[in-house]
Amino acid sequence: MKNQSFNIKFLSLALSALVLTFSCSDDDSTPSEEEEEQQEDTRWITVAAARMGTNPGDGNGGTLIYALSKEDAQNPNVSIAPFDNGFIVPSNRTARLQASEDGSTIFNISYAGDTGGNYSKYLANGGQNFTPTGSEISIAPYVGTAPRWIKLFDGDKTGCAVYVDTEHQIDDNGTPDDATDDTYLRTEAKVGIVLLDLVNSKILNFKELSVPLSAEEEAKGYYFGRVDMPTLNAAGDKLYIGGWLRKVNPTTIESDSGYEILAAKSIVVDYPTLFNPEVITSSVGTGNTNGYRSINSFEYNGAVYQATQSDPNGSHILKIGADNTYDDSYVFSLDAALGVTGAYALAWRPAANGKAVLAYRHDGSQDGISGRPESYFALIDLNAKTATKLEGIPYEIDMEMFQYQSYAVDGNNIYLTAAPVGKNGNIYVVDTETGNVTKGAELVNVDGSHFIGAW
Repeated sequence: MKNQSFNIKFLSLALSALVLTFSCSDDDSTPSEEEEEQQEDTRWITVAAARMGTNPGDGNGGTLIYALSKEDAQNPNVSIAPFDNGFIVPSNRTARLQASEDGSTIFNISYAGDTGGNYSKYLANGGQNFTPTGSEISIAPYVGTAPRWIKLFDGDKTGCAVYVDTEHQIDDNGTPDDATDDTYLRTEAKVGIVLLDLVNSKILNFKELSVPLSAEEEAKGYYFGRVDMPTLNAAGDKLYIGGWLRKVNPTTIESDSGYEILAAKSIVVDYPTLFNPEVITSSVGTGNTNGYRSINSFEYNGAVYQATQSDPNGSHILKIGADNTYDDSYVFSLDAALGVTGAYALAWRPAANGKAVLAYRHDGSQDGISGRPESYFALIDLNAKTATKLEGIPYEIDMEMFQYQSYAVDGNNIYLTAAPVGKNGNIYVVDTETGNVTKGAELVNVDGSHFIGAW
């Protein structure tokens, strides 16, 4: 009877709790269906902060991220402090981040250190709340522990990482012990490409390809010394890889400097097989096409548009047509469009309307605390080939975007972060249709650190 009495009491309490639960179903603590739908429809804007390592602006102290709703991102009365309460992204140095097109997912491949080359992804839930999702995989066996990679614009399905391995080919003329008799032949550049399934965390393909230049260029000591920023064409059957040409002195077989900058080049391979490498050359721009931390080329309206760096005539935006060659009838000089000399494209991103935000510097930009020149933002139009410096952003000498990685695109609006090294700044929202710039949430900084973009 004692056990039966206990069971009756337990049943009574359970029924009372059930009644109480139903009677309180309208309590504020329980989200309604409408609130749940709003949560699901939230467009997160993720801000990334790079902590100082040894020197101001080096970003080598690690990366933290913080997510805001786009409504909060647009609100200048909102203040966030990612360095104090952000989510620490696994990476020994500055993380190389990518985001899903709707901003809901952040993809990361750790850069350098014991975890270098590890791929992981996270769901953004607001603030420092990022939930790991899916499984992890290391691509280090394919591209090393400090990979250069981006997410292809194929519906968040595929990532692509690249590297180049070089070897000087020498004819020792039968006298291997006498270096003075060595004859430089060429530098072999082998480009490695890995395709990563972002959904299922697995390697889809890997190829290592020899990518020669012309015999004349190679005889002078030129070779692909760095590659980056693979971009998928509109047809989905070719991959364009940007490159930086370096040079050895054929006489001394030592690294050369002050050499002639050649015409801009890209490597084209079949996709997804990664066969048939081919080098294409522009007759419009010179310099590098590999970019640095930010995506350097984008598909728009059936073509791929690509920025150059280190062009003696200032950066250009180049166009690669549907025939997989440079369209040299398309001439877009940033020097001419901005009315400056020595324009240098640091990071850019177009909206769907072909209008883009560009971070740039130019001749006369003064070096700030980081030792790098002050940077600016501009609105550019790929169709009209125009560029206008964005006003409404408080530029100062310590605001530089050399390590800038990303802009968040939501329709025709582009979100950016603007803050001097070691000083507070803000998110700004650019309406690319009108060029209007709206000041958004405050970004609280710490000494020597900086913000590297929005996703």
